[in-house]
Amino acid sequence: MKVLHLISGGDTGGAKTHVFALMNALVNKIDVKIVCFMKGVFYDELQSMPVQSELIEQKSRMDMSVCDRLIEIINEGYQVIHCHGARANFIAGALRKRGVKLPFVTTIHSDYLLDFDGFYKKLVYTTLNVNALKKFDYYIAVSSNFKDMLISRGFRPNSVYTVYNGMDYSKPLEYCADKKEFAKRVGIEYDPECVYIGLIGRHDYVKGHDVFINAAKLVSDKCPNARFVIAGDGDGRAELVKQCEALGISDKVTFCGFIKDIYSFINFIDINTLTSRCESFPYVLMEGARLKKATVSSRVGGIPDLILDGECGLLFEKENYTELSQKLISLVSDKALAQKYGENLYVRATTNFSNEKLACDHVDIYNSIIKDHADSRKYDVSLSGYYGFNNCGDDALLHAIINDLREQKPDIRINVFSASPKRTMREYAVDSSFRFNFCGLSKALKNTKMLINGGGSLIQDATSSRSLRYYTHVIKKAKSLGCKVFVYANGIGPVSDKNVKLAGEAISLCDGITLRESASLTELSRLGIPRDAATVTADPAITLRGCSQKRAAELVRNIGIVDGRKFVAVSVRDWPKNDPSLFASLAAVLDETSEKYDVDILFVPMKMPDDLKTSQKVVSLMKCKAFVCENDLPYDELIGIISQSYLMIGMRLHTLIFSVGAAIPTVGIIYDPKIDGFLDYVDVKYRLDAEKFDGKKLSDYIAEIMVNYDGIKEDITKNLEKITIKAKESAKIAVDLLSAE
Repeated sequence: MKVLHLISGGDTGGAKTHVFALMNALVNKIDVKIVCFMKGVFYDELQSMPVQSELIEQKSRMDMSVCDRLIEIINEGYQVIHCHGARANFIAGALRKRGVKLPFVTTIHSDYLLDFDGFYKKLVYTTLNVNALKKFDYYIAVSSNFKDMLISRGFRPNSVYTVYNGMDYSKPLEYCADKKEFAKRVGIEYDPECVYIGLIGRHDYVKGHDVFINAAKLVSDKCPNARFVIAGDGDGRAELVKQCEALGISDKVTFCGFIKDIYSFINFIDINTLTSRCESFPYVLMEGARLKKATVSSRVGGIPDLILDGECGLLFEKENYTELSQKLISLVSDKALAQKYGENLYVRATTNFSNEKLACDHVDIYNSIIKDHADSRKYDVSLSGYYGFNNCGDDALLHAIINDLREQKPDIRINVFSASPKRTMREYAVDSSFRFNFCGLSKALKNTKMLINGGGSLIQDATSSRSLRYYTHVIKKAKSLGCKVFVYANGIGPVSDKNVKLAGEAISLCDGITLRESASLTELSRLGIPRDAATVTADPAITLRGCSQKRAAELVRNIGIVDGRKFVAVSVRDWPKNDPSLFASLAAVLDETSEKYDVDILFVPMKMPDDLKTSQKVVSLMKCKAFVCENDLPYDELIGIISQSYLMIGMRLHTLIFSVGAAIPTVGIIYDPKIDGFLDYVDVKYRLDAEKFDGKKLSDYIAEIMVNYDGIKEDITKNLEKITIKAKESAKIAVDLLSAE
């Protein structure tokens, strides 16, 4: 594999460190060359590295005559052109105009809207860079946060890859180990009794030096032995000096200027900080980690991926200098804690963020780019389902399917037919097409290898014949355009007699079928499909896990339930065929349960705002105080809340799936055969008919569960292990079908 890298050659800071780390490791794996367009420290240092390099000097930023030599190099057999920075991005655009057909990829090292300071630079260079970026085929973001940023700005999710900065931790370090000597060098009178807090970075607004200095004032008031040292330079230094004077801390803050041997600075300080308003995945934190320095950083970019708050460092909200000061005071006051964080950060950084992993990730990305660029169909799969309607259950289902598919095939290219494509792209990092734009769907299917129908209950007309006609149309259209079709963990039926032929014809076209429960086999036979054409697996959402217990407990507390209180979770929905007395009877049983067993009642709406209104209706019929989760929460937080409950009483299928997945004893209220089928499949016997609701029966069920609670919970846990394994099978079968000739 041959990859050509383009970069200005005047780069400093994190981008320079990233490229050098990448080149040092990449040169041992592929044929790589790097071209610079200006002389500077970057190019000079590059000459001592074991990588091919060339300087094609521009007379000015707009000098595109460099393209002549670049095209000569490209014609030597290069397969990918990889750009770094605004200058290289602009030149890439000129190369494309000159007829270069290779795939172009650029690394997003920072927020490109903040790269240039000053009105005129921002107006000219930022505008040029934004326009150049839009023309690239592929992007590499140096943190998951930056990937999210690109997607939110309209870049196609399948074209954005993520890597994390890496370092060669085995390379010997050379630095001044004598703190007193280094202090003398930068004009500090060293005092071993003082705690030195450091900040590294150019003096730009985005780096948050003003935040650091404001925090320094508050720390100084509490900790007289604290001292503050800043490495770096820039146009903003004069203002920062004035800020120190105004706060009366000039004697405690030292501006060291540019430090070439940065490890000498890091060795000198006791606490490393980063106060940026925006970052990707800064090397300064890994450099600090290498010397086991306790670290306090703003919670921006990909930093939380490296620093786990409270485990291997501390995080604060950007610009919140009060919070920063509190975190610093805690470390100045507790040297043992600071040492612990430094040790833990070293272990995490060396384990997960090496330059070897950085290079391997890039090789995988290049292979994926080459394959995608040559492929006439840009999507491996398009997903058709009830997506984009703000239904937590279906959102969770989509997450589960995507996660399971990526587990089987990490580079799978996914498109989703959604009612809210922009939201789907942001939340799932997949491409998305508007499900009601049939011209757009046809275009997407022409670019798709396999249509996945599901999950959920799509082949049914209990809700309406219109939805059944929609899904069968998509299946037939996909087949006519040469796609394979796979029914993924579906619940089949009920289908009325008038629509049996329509549904059967569509399902008969499918190349593979998995069902989420055994009951669907009967309905499948009724549609004229042999039972042995399908494999029974399980609903993918059963594999999902909730947020952390700490976060779940916080959510429950914020709703109003006291820590440690047992509560019963309840999920209700309106349904035309509900027993007229259902909600009143349910309210009475919940009142009785709350009083008899000393538990709270918490309503957990799944589909907003519909279920919220229904929940409030039931609460209004109750005598005891009940709680309602009124916020529109993501699925992992809903699962987290349900996992904290003592018992679940639910109508919505996915609340039952979430509760069983969390091993919570469950009572189902059946409004649709799919509820009955699921409860049968997971061996939950407690259920009631929504059309003929029996409050006495519910009360008896609750009493039985309370008496036999531990045994019931143990049985669910044992059964869950088998179901989880089966739930993963759908993805494996789908990927095998996709790969088959």
